[in-house]
Amino acid sequence: MSLSILAESAAGSKNLDFMIHGLFKYKLFGQELYLTTTTVSLLIVVLLITVFAVFANRAIKSADPYNVPSGFVNFLECGIEALEGMTDTILGANKDRFLNYIGTIFIFIFVSNFSGLLGLRNPTADYGVTFLLGFFTFLIVNFQGIKNRKLKHFTSLFEPIPLLFPINVIGEIANPISISLRLFANVLSGVLIMGLWYGMMPIFLKIGVPSFLHLYTDVFSGALQTYVFCMLSMVYINDKLE
Repeated sequence: MSLSILAESAAGSKNLDFMIHGLFKYKLFGQELYLTTTTVSLLIVVLLITVFAVFANRAIKSADPYNVPSGFVNFLECGIEALEGMTDTILGANKDRFLNYIGTIFIFIFVSNFSGLLGLRNPTADYGVTFLLGFFTFLIVNFQGIKNRKLKHFTSLFEPIPLLFPINVIGEIANPISISLRLFANVLSGVLIMGLWYGMMPIFLKIGVPSFLHLYTDVFSGALQTYVFCMLSMVYINDKLE
């Protein structure tokens, strides 16, 4: 169902809201630009991750290396071990080279997907955000392909027969687009569901019930889509390491 159909079906509801809004308009180099709800959400997500990183850094530096870690430090170590296990499954001996990148996008995407619980519009429900995430993966994939395979990175596009060159090129371009669209579409569907619920349901159904919907759309689905995006990124990268 398209956004226009959803909007028409809910035309009678004044509270329906699942769109990106411009909060502030300004001009730069003669062009009109907007500070949008996505921009604000991104700034808050980055701020949360920065604060978390500062506390994590201090906790690790102040931890006693001779005692069993507990509390926050134990949580950090469990998270790092889980991340290492995930990257080792796909990248094997090359995991240390890409651990920082995969860890960074994992935390960013997860917090962005989780931000709906804070009353924000999920940044990953904006294709401009997910496209850039896919584009960075595309750059890393091709950089590794050129670095490790040299000229074969380009000649492999003509395999197994030169006639398949256009299809191979389309396949390479489709990879980052597909993972960015998958993340965008799944997160946006959650935003639409919550927007329709808050905008169309009677007041007594807006208390308590949405918490279960948020649990699925923001926590379960958000964690699942974060994992899928990172796993596919590692699969594409690993394909260029051979």
